[in-house]
Amino acid sequence: MLSVLDIFRIGIGPSSSHTVGPMRIGGMFLRALAKAGKIDRVARLTVELQGSLALTGVGHGTVDASVLGLAGFVPDRTCPDEAARVLDAVRTGKRLELGARRSIDFDIARDIDLAGHIIPDLHPNGMKLAAFDADGAVLLARTYYSTGGGFVASEAQLKRKPKNDRIAAGASVPHDFGSAEQLLQLCARNAATIADLVLANEDALRARDTTLAGLDRIAQAMDQCIDRGLHQRGVLPGGLKVARRAPDLWEKLSANPQSNEREQLFDWLNCYAMAVNEENAAGGRVVTAPTNGAAGIIPAVIRFYCVTAEETPCRDSRRTFLLTAGAIGLLYKQRASISGAEMGCQGEVGVACSMAAGGLAALWGATPEQVACAAEIGMEHNLGLTCDPVGGLVQVPCIERNAIGAVKAVNAARLALHRTEAETCVTLDQVIETMRQTGLDMSSKYKETSQGGLAVNVIEC
Repeated sequence: MLSVLDIFRIGIGPSSSHTVGPMRIGGMFLRALAKAGKIDRVARLTVELQGSLALTGVGHGTVDASVLGLAGFVPDRTCPDEAARVLDAVRTGKRLELGARRSIDFDIARDIDLAGHIIPDLHPNGMKLAAFDADGAVLLARTYYSTGGGFVASEAQLKRKPKNDRIAAGASVPHDFGSAEQLLQLCARNAATIADLVLANEDALRARDTTLAGLDRIAQAMDQCIDRGLHQRGVLPGGLKVARRAPDLWEKLSANPQSNEREQLFDWLNCYAMAVNEENAAGGRVVTAPTNGAAGIIPAVIRFYCVTAEETPCRDSRRTFLLTAGAIGLLYKQRASISGAEMGCQGEVGVACSMAAGGLAALWGATPEQVACAAEIGMEHNLGLTCDPVGGLVQVPCIERNAIGAVKAVNAARLALHRTEAETCVTLDQVIETMRQTGLDMSSKYKETSQGGLAVNVIEC
């Protein structure tokens, strides 16, 4: 069983699959070289980015992330300023320090190949690394895959057949579930909420205090990202000339916080969600929730609703929200995918909307069945959502799409609270399977390749 803390990862923007994943893969390859006792013999190293990693690799920061991973950077501890200095040094000096172990000649233009014509069968986000000695002989060659949300897998892992229609990963837990139906049955059998049941599972993985501290750290990182995004102005990098809008909206809302205008709820959610995704687009520190491209939805809903009567953050509410939303995210990860390169944006914004709807419903006192209903509604109305970033950048339509997703999640939770179990026609398991099938049927040009949709119909400016 995977952990909720696997679903929420602290990293840097702009993409969990194209930035965080490749950075982690670089580290994995270094460890494999060290384990084989060959790292001190490396004279040259090459990286082949395949499929979606190549097609949107420049705009998504994949090339830079690959270099940083090989230089020993870890996503959740990366300082953007330090990373920029290292990248500048590599480009200028054409030298790379392999995890502070060995310095080699490294020319990004020569040694990183954007092989967009290669679409791997196992997963569209393939990354092949090879190390050579001074004579040109191959020391080690490995192929890895960035499977979405910062998750990575080796070729052998993806070729391994899943057991019982689910991914065989993680440790044994007391309440193992591979479907929403099983999860609801366990809740009924144990007279427990989804959050309580998931927390009991986390207890099998680590001490409870450590889990709770991890959840608090995630919530704090989300808050910090919003705060940074509310005060950073200017134009986002990449060439589209997209100006940050969250700070201006924040100032307007703060000047009139007690407005009775009902639609102002949308403004607050829009403001918080855009603040996060503008930070993500700028390569800032964000939480994959469950991906970077969809990182603004859950923080926006938490920021607005997980507060006390005095409008201060409520720790217990945030924990309940994250545990519940995390359980829903685990279902999507195990039964389908959270990779835009596999599922389109329904696997990113759609999943985040579903998770946020379930988490908010739980916060409002919904039964486990109503939580599942909220999650189902959140996804049902994102089915078929394409991933077509203009210019390969996580900006248009991604930033506004998070704002829309946050508002939609709140409405899904409200609808679920007014619906009885007898009125539910579609189950969460059914909508997850529908999303999976839709993703498989979707043309590749709508799955994080920038080869269709808005990406080809909007003139870059």
